[in-house]
Amino acid sequence: MHETPWAFNMHTNPAIHSEPTLPPWWRRPLIIVLLCAVSAVVGGFLDMANDVREQETRNFDEAILLAMRVPGDLSDPVGGPYVEEAARDLTALGGVTVLTLVTITAFGTAHFAGRRKLAWLGLAFVLAGSGMTSVLKSGYNRPRPELVEHGVAVSNASFPSGHSMMAAIIWLILGIVVARTCERRRERIFIVVIACLVTLLVGVSRVYLGVHWPTDVAAGWMLGAAWALVFWLVAMKVDPVRFRK
Repeated sequence: MHETPWAFNMHTNPAIHSEPTLPPWWRRPLIIVLLCAVSAVVGGFLDMANDVREQETRNFDEAILLAMRVPGDLSDPVGGPYVEEAARDLTALGGVTVLTLVTITAFGTAHFAGRRKLAWLGLAFVLAGSGMTSVLKSGYNRPRPELVEHGVAVSNASFPSGHSMMAAIIWLILGIVVARTCERRRERIFIVVIACLVTLLVGVSRVYLGVHWPTDVAAGWMLGAAWALVFWLVAMKVDPVRFRK
C-alpha cells in the first residue's frame, strides 16, 4: 500500500515534529516583569529626588527622626544603649570594610567554583554601583541631618544614603548569586529574603543613628534594588541555569 502524500509529509517534515522554540531572551515573561520593575523603581527615585530638592519631604523626614529619639533629649535614641550598639553593628554591614570583605569572599568563591562569568559580572556591577553612588552624592549634595546628634562619624553628602544603596546592591546581588546555585525554590526564596532583611536593617540603622534623613535611605534602597534587578536580568543571559521547583 502506498502512503498518501499527506502521510508522507507528516513523517518527513521536521517542522511538524520539532519542539516549540523558546521566545527570545528579552521577550520572556520574567524579563518583561523585571524591566517593568526597574522602570517603576527608577521613576520612584526620580520623583523622590525632585521632592527632596523642593524641600517637600522636610516635615516627613523630621517626624521620623524625632520619633526615634527620647522626648526632650534629642541626643538619646529610643531603646537604650544596647539598641544603639546593635544599630552600630547593623550599620557596619553596609560599610566599606564589611562590604569589601563580603564581595571578595563571595565572588572569589563563585570564581573558583567554576561560575567565573557570574563572579566577574557581579564584581563589575558592584564597582559600577559604587561609582554611581559617589556621583549621585556629589550631584545632589544634600546636607546631613543636624536635627539630632549623630551616632557614628560621617563625612560626605547625605542623598542618597551610601550605606543603604551599597547594602542593597551588594547584599541583593550576593543573594541572587547564591540563589542561582540552589536548585530548590524554597532555598532560593530563603536566601533572597535574608538579603532583603539585611538591606532593610542597614537602612533603618542609618536613620536611627541620626546620620541620614529617611528619604535618603529610601532613595538608596530604590536605586540599589533597581541595580540588583538589572544584574539579575544580565545574569540570566550570561549564566543561564535551570532550576527544580
